[in-house]
Amino acid sequence: MKAVSGGDINQAYQIKTATARYFLKVQPKYSAAFFAHEQEGLHLLSPVVRVPKVIASGVITGDAYLLLEWLDLGAGNDAQLGKAVAQVHQQHAQQFGLAHDFTAGKLPKINTWQSSWADFYINQRLNVLAQLAQKNYLWNDFRQTHLTQLTQLIRQYFSAHKIKPSLLHGDLWGGNVDFLADGTPVLIDPDVFYGDREMDLAMTSLFGGFSDAFYQAYTQAYPLRPNYQQRITWYQTYYLLAHLNLFGEMYGGALDRTLQQATGNL
Repeated sequence: MKAVSGGDINQAYQIKTATARYFLKVQPKYSAAFFAHEQEGLHLLSPVVRVPKVIASGVITGDAYLLLEWLDLGAGNDAQLGKAVAQVHQQHAQQFGLAHDFTAGKLPKINTWQSSWADFYINQRLNVLAQLAQKNYLWNDFRQTHLTQLTQLIRQYFSAHKIKPSLLHGDLWGGNVDFLADGTPVLIDPDVFYGDREMDLAMTSLFGGFSDAFYQAYTQAYPLRPNYQQRITWYQTYYLLAHLNLFGEMYGGALDRTLQQATGNL
């Protein structure tokens, strides 16, 4: 067994046997519930896009683990990736949310089913992280004022625009997509729920890694609502709030600028 890169959250290892290789993720001092949400995400995504197969999960000496197949990676076509993500987003539910909450991680995900996307996004995503930031002494009047203005814009828009709940990857940045050796797109580390597909796309443009070919292919496969670019900052606000809570004030400036853009105050 040897350590490999596996992101900021988990310890990661390659396990090699006489006949196979595996990818092991470990979260010290957590119960098996820590990886339950990721497993469900892989289960929901697997019928429509390539994801790592789950081999086993549980707890060893007080540490949660998730054992996945080892994937031999290569290069791929961003257009194929765009089509794959569009196919994921065409998986719909009757409401917004998911069958269970995920509170074992550092950022609570309250997934109670809602018929209103505005209610879900404001109350179960934005406000939850704003309250956590306040608890972590990372909140101020400027951020609260702009967040209040943003929630008003969101409610106004969605009172006149109805959308279908789409299956979302939930953390769709460049580090969570890859390609197999044969070029097949792969999605990893999902944080799934059913929501506005524009939220996934907002994350793709926050930290880079997606080419024009990705967006062109996506739009051809699943056309977007008019003026979706104007709403990107609405959703990037959530992801920057998450990073503020995880990593501190180093993300405060980016959050403040995004809140200003989202509310038209630049």
